[in-house]
Amino acid sequence: MDEPVPGPANEQLAARLRIVEEHVRRENEHDLAGIMATFGDEAEYHDGPWDEQHLRRDAVEQYYRDLLAALPDLHIDVRNRFVSEDAVVLEVLISGTQAGPWRGLPATGRPVRFPLCAIYRFAASGRLAGERIYYDRAGVLHQVGLYHEPVGLLGRLVTSLTHPLTLVRAYGRKLMPLGTLLQ
Repeated sequence: MDEPVPGPANEQLAARLRIVEEHVRRENEHDLAGIMATFGDEAEYHDGPWDEQHLRRDAVEQYYRDLLAALPDLHIDVRNRFVSEDAVVLEVLISGTQAGPWRGLPATGRPVRFPLCAIYRFAASGRLAGERIYYDRAGVLHQVGLYHEPVGLLGRLVTSLTHPLTLVRAYGRKLMPLGTLLQ
């Protein structure tokens, strides 16, 4: 296997990977000040599944404060790393217990475990400029008891109680296909 050639580009990539690894280590230690120290002066955090953008250091810090309170035993297990000149991408496995309030939901005490993809961009200083995450939102909501697949008895009951108009429209379309309405 060919060894990478040492040089400025490879040194920069190695430095970026080190800052991301430091960031994840601080997350696993639940060290809020340490997490924030990995960000540059301008920090951004994007939570794709919730379509949330936390812009500026104070907003990013509040996001992490809420996350660490919701999952006080948060653990991030890095599965894969991809390093490029534009970004570092991690595939991780998130685990923890929802022991604190999260997104308006009181603590459920339920464990969560889910894969997540994180994309890190960098400031000119070499620190993190931003983090963008993607994961299965429905899977997480299911694990904390907020979502039930509509295929089982409980799922059908919950769906019928929470989405009656949607169900009426769906059954209406099934009974009266659009083609018969236009004739």
